[in-house]
Amino acid sequence: MKVNVRNLMKNFASPEGPVAALKGIDFEIAAGEFYTLLGPSGCGKSTTLRCIAGLESPNGGEITIGEATVYLDGRSVPANLRPIGMVFQSYAIWPHMTVFNNVAFPLKQARSRVPRGERRARVMEALELVKMDALADRPSPYLSGGQQQRVALARALVSRPDVLLLDEPLSNLDAKLREDLRHEIKLLTKKLGITTLYVTHDQVEALAMSDRIAVMLEGQILQEGGPRDIYLKPRNDFVARFVGQVNFFTGTVCEAPAVGLGAVETGAGRISCTIPQGITVGTEVSIAVRPESLAARPARDDSAIVTGNAVRGKVDEAVFLGDSIDCRIEVEGRPVRARIEQTSTIGSGDDVILEFDPAACVVFAT
Repeated sequence: MKVNVRNLMKNFASPEGPVAALKGIDFEIAAGEFYTLLGPSGCGKSTTLRCIAGLESPNGGEITIGEATVYLDGRSVPANLRPIGMVFQSYAIWPHMTVFNNVAFPLKQARSRVPRGERRARVMEALELVKMDALADRPSPYLSGGQQQRVALARALVSRPDVLLLDEPLSNLDAKLREDLRHEIKLLTKKLGITTLYVTHDQVEALAMSDRIAVMLEGQILQEGGPRDIYLKPRNDFVARFVGQVNFFTGTVCEAPAVGLGAVETGAGRISCTIPQGITVGTEVSIAVRPESLAARPARDDSAIVTGNAVRGKVDEAVFLGDSIDCRIEVEGRPVRARIEQTSTIGSGDDVILEFDPAACVVFAT
């Protein structure tokens, strides 16, 4: 079931007066899509989700779920009548209940109560989906963090909602468990074909799980698109910085043809890149280049053929990460990060040449 949000606004009171948490945002989630709101703390992503859930009252705009309008300019459908399931960051598992009773609770409290005979089958079906059916009778205090999160997910799914809302559900788990659970959640939502809205500040989660991502800042959506576009084609320097690591080379445009590659003169040398429309010769710009787009070779190897851009630097630090080597390289007095092959012998103190393809450069006017 699709979700539409139009011109959504939300203000909060403060001693200094109203604070605009949401400034008229618009987005649409297609039926069965996994859509993520990504951004730093305080950007408005959880407020957006809570407005859709009916837990916050907006100050304006429209929210529709399927064909039903659940909020329009002050008129709101109560949260318990919206066709949603929600998983909170804190799990919200009741410690005095067993796993089974935690998951059964929504079926007992729903306005159209599920008959007792059907209730057990529905609960066990939900627990089986999250691989917790064998622990149905276990008391909640005897569950690990990952198991509690699976119970919370089963409880959100047991009512068979049309839309699943997840508010930073993995942030309290360790790194390995987060990786496992984000894979399971992605597979489960695809299997069920359920429309999913996911909120996170973790760019790895967003890239790994989403069909589309909306990057938010200060109550606005700065960019919306697929994970590949968000990462490789950021529209501004905030998106470039927030979604993964990035290096910036600053300089002045010296060539800006209508077709083909232009050039920017930087402190590290001339860099070939595509100049966006509207940016002319003489404009001050920043060039964003991801660390994994940089290849490094010893500077003494001057005989090698350069097929793209090349800048010189000295390695300050080289950290072995297993699948790669993370290098911090000083280029004209400024640090540059490069992820190079794990088999490289480049180490701290080495003079290197960094090479990168013009296609790996994204140019922003400063």
